[in-house]
Amino acid sequence: MNSTAADVLRLLTVRGETVAVAESLTGGLVAMELTSVPGASKAFRGSVTAYATDVKHRVLGVDAGLLEARGAVDAQVAAEMAAGVRALLGADWGVATTGVAGPDAQDGQPVGTVFVAVDGVEGAHSDSAGGGKVLALRLNGGREEIRRESARSVLALLLEQLAGEQTGNERAQDTEQNGGF
Repeated sequence: MNSTAADVLRLLTVRGETVAVAESLTGGLVAMELTSVPGASKAFRGSVTAYATDVKHRVLGVDAGLLEARGAVDAQVAAEMAAGVRALLGADWGVATTGVAGPDAQDGQPVGTVFVAVDGVEGAHSDSAGGGKVLALRLNGGREEIRRESARSVLALLLEQLAGEQTGNERAQDTEQNGGF
């Protein structure tokens, strides 16, 4: 997973952009992956581990009615978490994870139900009402496997969004920094 985090941070740095993270089921794994990369401080603004549902509302600004109606494990909740942490920490990009790692179902959702979201700068690809992209996952495995795959998936989604946003000039700068390869 660390190579994905390194690629994300490299692209963010080339673009002069930053990222903030909102995590629920991953409990800090995404932030840990990003901060394990040397030089992460050039692009990583910070993170909020919003494990409790009320923290998603009070800190990240997720709509209370949405949380009450659908619970915390929901695509729109993930989108609002990503947008909320982006605004809260003043980042160009916000990413979020919410889901059920187990051992028990939550909010009527089975173990392995996960939503990861990216909320990005103007011009970002938009597939959701939250202004970013949300991916619904149905993961198998134990608690730790689900948590790690969720962290890997949100970083991969961000990398996909960043790669899709690059212009030719930014690609040239990126190639130059990597010895022309």
